[in-house]
Amino acid sequence: MKIALMNEFSQAGKNAVIAEQLESVAKNYKHTVYNVGMKDDHDHRLTYIHLGIMASILLNSKAVDFVVTGCGTGQGSLMSLNAHPGVVCGYCIDPSDAYLFAQINAGNALSLPFAKGFGWGAELNIKYIFEKAFTGEKGQGYPPERKASQVENAGILNKVKADISKGFMESLKSLDKELLVTAVSGKHFQKCLFENSEDKELTDFIRSVTA
Repeated sequence: MKIALMNEFSQAGKNAVIAEQLESVAKNYKHTVYNVGMKDDHDHRLTYIHLGIMASILLNSKAVDFVVTGCGTGQGSLMSLNAHPGVVCGYCIDPSDAYLFAQINAGNALSLPFAKGFGWGAELNIKYIFEKAFTGEKGQGYPPERKASQVENAGILNKVKADISKGFMESLKSLDKELLVTAVSGKHFQKCLFENSEDKELTDFIRSVTA
């Protein structure tokens, strides 16, 4: 699995701690982590609005399989990611959230509140969250006897979102150009996308935007 880590400007100082814990868990399952920013206060400046655009491009191009993101409360990045087609993002405060989201909703992104409760043991909580998010097979239901209805409802919700959304390329091209250019200009993001994308049309469009 390819996992992208991204966070906005207010939490740039915590990126190294988050990345360390994510990478320590990912390596146990032979997953690859792409830290696409912000890595520090001098990195390409991102808001939670940019995170939604970035996540949607990486997921829809299949450059990555999963996105870990967050902002101060985690709510802004949650709403931003879920505004885009092809993205199913859950809100995660503790390890049980990560486990239940994986088993019931089987989404492809998590949003964490990096400014709330980030005191002693914060790195442990994040590590345990990642362990529950990436351990075992998704969509097994919880409790197990409710699997059938949970899988059915998750599928229905995904179809509802697809039905009321524009096509992804149409949505992308309708965005404010300045907003889009800022979102896709980071060198870490571009490296991840251009090396892993399976969608030539989407990749060529992003190249044209940043040319």
